[in-house]
Amino acid sequence: MNSSVEINISRISKWFKDTVALNDVSMRFRTGNLYGVIGPAGAGKTTLFRLMLNLMAPGGGEITYHQDGAPVRFDDFRQNIAYMPQSQSLYADLSVEEHLEFFRDLYGISPADYRRKKDELVHLARLDKFMDRPAGHLSGGMYKKLGLMCALLRSPKVMLLDEPTNGVDPISRREFWDLLNASRAQGILVVMTTAYMDEAERCSEVVLMERGNVLAAGEPRDLMRKYRCPNFDEFFLKRGGVK
Repeated sequence: MNSSVEINISRISKWFKDTVALNDVSMRFRTGNLYGVIGPAGAGKTTLFRLMLNLMAPGGGEITYHQDGAPVRFDDFRQNIAYMPQSQSLYADLSVEEHLEFFRDLYGISPADYRRKKDELVHLARLDKFMDRPAGHLSGGMYKKLGLMCALLRSPKVMLLDEPTNGVDPISRREFWDLLNASRAQGILVVMTTAYMDEAERCSEVVLMERGNVLAAGEPRDLMRKYRCPNFDEFFLKRGGVK
């Protein structure tokens, strides 16, 4: 049985000179769910991830990590996390196959586990016909799917994805979501950021942010029902406008 993990964010704040990136933000992420941190550019989404990854220190508040109900230090928890940044992070001259082999060696995955995981991911991502194609020659959607495959190869317990579907065509977005839902079904905690309001409705739970503030949090259908909104675009307009 897979162990359960939980990330608790309690009253986090972060400033950059006179700019408030995060303002007294709290949220909780638990195993087996797909969370969406939703908001436009400047909402504080990337800053939140950098704090969760211990890449910078908060100005106030704390982030705690738990495994099987017990608190753990971030240095001990780090190995459970796979991170996919917004910026391009793959090697343009390496093929799809070479990327998977590179991360196999990097993570020290056994040959049997690698074959099983590779076959599963290639099938889900529908990249079997493009294994020899360099990453620099992939479409935007295929590039993002390859990045997700490389992150999933190590079978992480937590996936942090920063705007993974930004600039991706509709068909690749659907296939990318198939990968995300398969990951959640395997017990992986998935947290993604996005500015696409329609993606909020595909998440288990969402946190709606604007200008460093949390506007609302909960299950998408419950939030839309509560505020009598037919879709999340309208919900954001109704709940937005933080001064």
